[in-house]
Amino acid sequence: MLKTTTVGSFPKPDYLKKARTDFRQNKISREQLKELEKKATAEWIEIQEEIGLDILVDGEMYRGDMATYFAENLQGFKISGLVRSYGNRYYRKPIVIEKIKRENPITLEMFKFAQGLTKKPVKGMLTGPYTMADWSFNEYYPDRRSLILDLAEAIHKEALDLENAGAKYIQIDEPAVPTHPEEIDLAIEAMKIASSGLKATTITHICYGDFEKIYPKMLELAVQQFDLEFANRQFLLLQLIKEKGGFNKQIGLGVIDVHSHRIESKQEIKENLRKALEVFKPEQIFVDPDCGLKTRTKEESIAKLKVMVEAAKEMREECV
Repeated sequence: MLKTTTVGSFPKPDYLKKARTDFRQNKISREQLKELEKKATAEWIEIQEEIGLDILVDGEMYRGDMATYFAENLQGFKISGLVRSYGNRYYRKPIVIEKIKRENPITLEMFKFAQGLTKKPVKGMLTGPYTMADWSFNEYYPDRRSLILDLAEAIHKEALDLENAGAKYIQIDEPAVPTHPEEIDLAIEAMKIASSGLKATTITHICYGDFEKIYPKMLELAVQQFDLEFANRQFLLLQLIKEKGGFNKQIGLGVIDVHSHRIESKQEIKENLRKALEVFKPEQIFVDPDCGLKTRTKEESIAKLKVMVEAAKEMREECV
């Protein structure tokens, strides 16, 4: 109970940031870049082991934007110039120009590499079909449903490969789902395809949006665990869940605010876990940050996770 994990991304070291720029400018080869991505991945696996996390992630050292990365590795996309996402953050938006197909594994090599470095489980990390479609321009398909369902088939193939390679946890991120509550049925249809037949624990991460408009309907998404942002919302989601009849899945409980430089105190995290235990059973809860930590520094990420793991360990003793 109260297993600890993270959502997916970690900050990239300076040498890897430089290498990614050098690669775009044709100063280094793809193989040279890949070796540095593996070096950074190994460093983060070691750090997570030292911190004492129960379920690890590869840190996404080989990815930029979560939608663009998959679009670059699926047939049917081209990539735009820089498009503003929010604030001063930009990404290269995918553009669908022909039928979507997955011809080769996308994340499999790095998953195998990361899992080979540890005896603890490493999550398989995928961007969900609904979010992939919502964050792309569509210049080919006649409607959103056709695009989303083809993406779901592609993501399903990737998930099966990860499971066959030993993944015990497969996370299919769908942050776009709450932003279009009128399409929740379509998102549910797509997730049934993406997660079909998987024996691994399936997770979806949804980190923002108007949950009031999709809860409890969103519980029909075909996953076993929902990883949600609680800390940045001052744990107000607990009240929504209480009022609308509880929660019949595992919960990835965000107890670390990834948008803040502040390091949470152990007592603060324990108090919030106590609040959550009034709504969820201890065995339902997986303790993690609100979202990926890639916007924090390495030092901030480590400090936040150390406090989180210490708080979770002490709370396990309280629950026994």
